[in-house]
Amino acid sequence: RSDYLTEPVSQQLHTYGIAPWIPFYGTGVSGTDPYVFWSQACPHITGGWDIRRKDLDYPAIRAIVAEWRALSPLMLADFYPLTAYDVGTDAWMGWQFHRPEDGKGMILVFRRPDSVYEAARLPLFGIDEKATYRVRDRSGKAVRTARGSELMERGLKVEITDRPGVALLVYESTPARK
Repeated sequence: RSDYLTEPVSQQLHTYGIAPWIPFYGTGVSGTDPYVFWSQACPHITGGWDIRRKDLDYPAIRAIVAEWRALSPLMLADFYPLTAYDVGTDAWMGWQFHRPEDGKGMILVFRRPDSVYEAARLPLFGIDEKATYRVRDRSGKAVRTARGSELMERGLKVEITDRPGVALLVYESTPARK
């Protein structure tokens, strides 16, 4: 999608702009910390790490790429913006990918470096208002359940204490539809 892949905010803007129109696209990734990596991540990635660096953290690269591999199929799902398109370093930017056929999806939300806010409540889209959803964070430890109607009307509360920081959440209807 672009050869300008090192700056996280521009990468967030690329995904926000292209995902509604083109379901499969790709770019290089070079980050190992979650904020940079998930800012760059999209349905197809090409490794852009400088392997000449002696301090390159290969275990961190393997772990985050494995996480991407598990979640990247969701990036081909229906795209919904959860925040406004904003170039500012004080903003939050986020979106949702949702697969209505199996009630699964993922949410990526970014707190940029100059944002004073630590939490946001973001209404979700495309989900079944009558279903119950299990939402977990990227560690898999924080699990919440909520009715679809609550997630659509009241929204999902997302907290990010790091600046910059990222919240990656995965959800599925319970019991998962087959």
